[in-house]
Amino acid sequence: MYTKLQEIIEKAWDNRALLEKPETQNAIGEIIELLDKGILRTAQPAGDTWQVNEWVKKAVILYFPLQKMETVEAGPFEYHDKIPLKHNYAELGVRVVPPAVARYGAFIEAGVIMMPSYVNIGAHIETGTMVDTWATVGSCAQIGKHVHLSGGVGIGGVLEPVQAAPVIIEDNCFIGSRCIVVEGAHLEKEVVLGAGTVITQSTKIIDVTGPEPVIYRGTIPARSVVIPGSYTRKYPAGEYQVNCALIIGKRKASTDLKTSLNEALREFGVSV
Repeated sequence: MYTKLQEIIEKAWDNRALLEKPETQNAIGEIIELLDKGILRTAQPAGDTWQVNEWVKKAVILYFPLQKMETVEAGPFEYHDKIPLKHNYAELGVRVVPPAVARYGAFIEAGVIMMPSYVNIGAHIETGTMVDTWATVGSCAQIGKHVHLSGGVGIGGVLEPVQAAPVIIEDNCFIGSRCIVVEGAHLEKEVVLGAGTVITQSTKIIDVTGPEPVIYRGTIPARSVVIPGSYTRKYPAGEYQVNCALIIGKRKASTDLKTSLNEALREFGVSV
């Protein structure tokens, strides 16, 4: 369906001189608009896996050199940037509390609530999600339905390398205060992160619920309840504690999802 657009982007990626051509500029502009409307995504579910649309990420990267710095005023606020801000929130059905900011090219579905927060270009946020105070959603991050990003959460952006998967937070996840999820980490459905948990591609995610530890990296299995932890690692200078994440249990399927977000952690005596 978008073969022609993809061909134009791939050629411009290999030959930046083509950015001067109206055909290339129009194609990039069309892709960013499709991202803004949620018709295109930088990554999307494909069965049991996720497909990264590299050519769409390339279009986002190529969009920057085409844009000129401009001053944007929003009431008493002034910005000086290359990327326009999103508009028409009432029409979109999105609640936005000042001074929340989302860039054009980010899709925010009806029913999303943005407290004072930031959403970058290429991000995709689905209905029922709360982006709480001072939370940030990086470029191309994929946030599912009914997710709660608590205060101060940092969801990292991934534009380059273009083949890299963005951060993926699937439906009904609860991300506790000041958590950091970066480097294309993937949280499957209904995962709960306790306050201050850091998840990167290299973070050891250790399931400690069985007789032997089970280690994951980059992906947290569905319904896991996760808290910050540490393990001892030997270095030439001695033994030191290294940060990790501990899976300490599973959310109970019998618990109503709307209440279990907080209760899932409280059941284990963990701060939200």
